[in-house]
Amino acid sequence: MHPLKNKSINFTALIFILYICLLFIVNYKFLQTYMPDTKEQFDNVISQCRELFEKKLKDYGPSWRIMRPESVTDQIFIKANRIRSLEIKGTRKVDEGIRSEFIAIVNYGLIGLIQLERGFADTTDINPAEALSLYDKQITATKELMYAKNHDYSEAWRSMRISSYTDLILMKIYRTKQIEDNKGQTLVSEGIEANYMDMINYALFGLIQSESGK
Repeated sequence: MHPLKNKSINFTALIFILYICLLFIVNYKFLQTYMPDTKEQFDNVISQCRELFEKKLKDYGPSWRIMRPESVTDQIFIKANRIRSLEIKGTRKVDEGIRSEFIAIVNYGLIGLIQLERGFADTTDINPAEALSLYDKQITATKELMYAKNHDYSEAWRSMRISSYTDLILMKIYRTKQIEDNKGQTLVSEGIEANYMDMINYALFGLIQSESGK
C-alpha cells in the first residue's frame, strides 16, 4: 500500500475515534444534567417529611407513643383512602392536598415501625430528641430496602402513575390489617414491618413524582 494512502487511512480512523469519544462525552454530560439523581431526590422529600415530623413533635410531643400498631395502620388507611378519593373526584374542600397526605403516610409509617420495635406505651415515655433519633433509624433502614429493590427493578417506579402508588399503598394496608387480625402470623408472606416499609417507599415515590409534575 502506498505510504500516503496508509497515512490517510490512519488519519481517518483517528478522526472517527475522536468523534466517538466526543459523542460519549456529550451524552454523558447530558445524562448527568437531565437524568434524576435518585438518592438526592429521596433525601429531599425525606427532609420535608422529617421537618414536619419535628415541628409536630414541638407542638404535641411524641403523643403517638400510646398508639397501638393497629391504630397506626388505620390512620395510614385514612390518609391513603383520602388520596384515592381526591384522585377520583379531582377536587377538595379542605386545604390539605395529596402531597400532605403522602407526607403523613411516610411519617405514620415510620411511627408504625417504631411502635413495632419498641412496643406501644401508656404515656409519652420518650422525649422529642429520642423520637427523632428513632425516626432517623427507621428511615435509614427503609431507604436501604428501597435502594436494594431499586437496583433489582431498575427504577421501574418512575414509569408508574401516582394513582398506582395510592392503590399499592391501600393494598399493603389491607394485607397488614389481615396480618394484624391473624395476630401477626403469616405462612409465606412478609410481615407487618416489611409492609410498612413498602407503604413509606410508595409514598416517597408519590412525593418525588408529584414534584416532577407527573
